[in-house]
Amino acid sequence: MAILTSCWCIDLGIILIGAFIGIYNFYQKKFKHWKKYNIPHSKPKFPFGDLISITTMGENFVLTLDRIYKSFEKEKVGGIWAFFHPILIVRDVEVIKDILVKEFMSFHDRGVPVDEKNDPLSAHLFSISGSKWRNLRAKLTPTFTSGKMKMMFPILVESGREMISILEPNAINKDIVEMKDILARFTTDVIASCAFGIDSNSLKNPDTEFRKMGRKIVEPSFANILRNFSFMAMPTLVKIFKIKLIPEYLANFFMGSVRETMDYREQNNVKRNDFMQLLIQLKNKGKLDDVDEIKEKTDDGNEIKELEVEENRSDQKFSFEEAAAQAFIFFVAGFETSSTTMVLALYELALQPEIQEKVRNEIKTVLGKHNGKITYEAAFGMDYLGNVIDETLRKYPVAGVIIRQCNKDYKIPDSDMVIPKGTSTHIPIYSLHYDSKYFPNPEKFDPDRFTEEVKSQRPRYAYLPFGEGPRHCIGMRFGLMQTRVGLIELLLNYKFEICEKSPVPLKFSSMSFTPKEGMHLRLSKVN
Repeated sequence: MAILTSCWCIDLGIILIGAFIGIYNFYQKKFKHWKKYNIPHSKPKFPFGDLISITTMGENFVLTLDRIYKSFEKEKVGGIWAFFHPILIVRDVEVIKDILVKEFMSFHDRGVPVDEKNDPLSAHLFSISGSKWRNLRAKLTPTFTSGKMKMMFPILVESGREMISILEPNAINKDIVEMKDILARFTTDVIASCAFGIDSNSLKNPDTEFRKMGRKIVEPSFANILRNFSFMAMPTLVKIFKIKLIPEYLANFFMGSVRETMDYREQNNVKRNDFMQLLIQLKNKGKLDDVDEIKEKTDDGNEIKELEVEENRSDQKFSFEEAAAQAFIFFVAGFETSSTTMVLALYELALQPEIQEKVRNEIKTVLGKHNGKITYEAAFGMDYLGNVIDETLRKYPVAGVIIRQCNKDYKIPDSDMVIPKGTSTHIPIYSLHYDSKYFPNPEKFDPDRFTEEVKSQRPRYAYLPFGEGPRHCIGMRFGLMQTRVGLIELLLNYKFEICEKSPVPLKFSSMSFTPKEGMHLRLSKVN
């Protein structure tokens, strides 16, 4: 029955046109946002804003930000929109330093949605905010000291040797091997052991349940792409529609794995030198049995006072859900990031065999000083290997962007620009790493960019693979340790070469800098 006219079709048309006009006007009002704060901005397209290539063509989010970064070449910052949600792109390294360190208290949160009640795994250190983050950070920081890393080091070496035993027949036959999968299985075994106390056995059996579940978290499915994009660019919609971090069946699996391990250890008085044991201590006592003395510092040596240590050293115990959330993010952040860094390092070394040989010679020399054993001190005593890893992280940063939410209005120094409270600020790591102003000839793989002499000549905040300041990646030391051990074992035993199946040039997943079609390399034994 028609209401406005004599025909319901015409009524429907009028309603739809009216709705479109209302939505369009709403967008146009939103698109005037940056002008009020004197911030240079793009010319957004209705209704996608500036992210049309992501929503319509599935372009990698980081590559979209890179095009936007270049479009603001002469600016300190630039305003864009994800649909009608305003985002600030930060280009200037001094403004970046302010956001991450000097003015940290104005930008201490990421603005990532957290729903502790309905989605407990979302309440992890990466996402949680405010005083809860400070308390959590203070409790977890001692679990990542060098002392705790040395404690876990034998687990990594054991998994590394297992990887070598799996690859040995292939190397003898000079086979072509898909290294992306091998290294993902290696890191899955390491993280499953350290974070969940589980022998996932992924290297021997790639179809184990733990490996399958881990793969589902990072696979570039439409659902995962949409979910990750929503959490980064449209947090308001995530809250409104109660979108969960991962599907419920995956959450149940990881929560169940943590509960099973904790129950077994507590009922049988089993203790182990791993991350899970530290979480059990925090759950039962609210603190670690032996806390290493630790003081977090900025790059210029000043202690970070924003952590409010006295308040945060309370003995409040972890809930089971809090412990499970930390184990989950440790797994997610650790297994694909390190495996991707290793596989891309091998790719670059296969393209440049002279660099590969130089690294191998250093590995042999340093291990010779440690009775041929891979020790913690030996692994971190290989400077050129460190340069290779640093350069790999420059070309292929595991986190292509750092996100911080402005907590109060902030005036950018020496300008009339104001970053308003509530603004989501995006620091495009990939774009900084490929800016020829900081890294000449950025497409070239050159480990010598990271000698002490060369590093001293560029701004500190032009290179941010793990972030910086109080919210830098707490697991950085573990990730680098895992990467070093894997590469040491592989390069000590095998030579890697490009083959007819190698992806030259590289093509990446739409979700991350993971080789889209795997990484096929030819292996052979080192003479």
